[in-house]
Amino acid sequence: MSIITNGTSPRRRVNVCFHGVGRPRRDLEPGESRYWVSEDDFLRLLDELAEDTNGVSLSVDDGNVSDVEIVLPALLDRGMRATFFVVVDRLGRPGSLTRTDVRQLVASGMTLGNHGWTHEPWTSFDDEELEREVLEARAALSVLTGEAVRTAALPRGQYNRAVLRAARSAGYATLFTSDRQSASADSWLQARFSVHSGVTPESLSRIVRDANRLPRRVGSAMNTLRKSWS
Repeated sequence: MSIITNGTSPRRRVNVCFHGVGRPRRDLEPGESRYWVSEDDFLRLLDELAEDTNGVSLSVDDGNVSDVEIVLPALLDRGMRATFFVVVDRLGRPGSLTRTDVRQLVASGMTLGNHGWTHEPWTSFDDEELEREVLEARAALSVLTGEAVRTAALPRGQYNRAVLRAARSAGYATLFTSDRQSASADSWLQARFSVHSGVTPESLSRIVRDANRLPRRVGSAMNTLRKSWS
């Protein structure tokens, strides 16, 4: 069963986002556990995505140690790539990536993105605090790897006009949300579908297949516009 149907426009992209895989080895935030999937489920979902990667982009959030222990080997085995969005303040903490792990991801051909200094929504910060999340966190990751960090993912998916303005001013090439819709392949703002526990290969295939249906796209576009102007 191919996850991309013949009706999918090559000019649109469906971004699929994973979080933790396997058993968490750190204290989770309220509500976070629903975004963790078992290793077996992750591998089945990845196999479904690997059947046809045309029009699908993968990302992994939060910088959990499962990124290098489970996700990275599985991606390499299937010849797949993903963007890993890292929370800087978590580096080196139990259950999270180390600085060496981050360098390993980049050395393995993966893309590194900024997920903030903390994991607090950027909408909750004043201008000075937002600068730390948007600029200083990116700089720390660039120093760590020796490479430019050109993309970011919004912690908890929250944004407003001030956040979008700050990210644009910072020069990010792409900003990822959690708006659960497809996106134009060349759009600066990229929506994503976050995988949660209970998603099956069949339901993931259905999500991707239905993402480009016009009624869903219109409704999702209106929701994005509302948040962009708040």
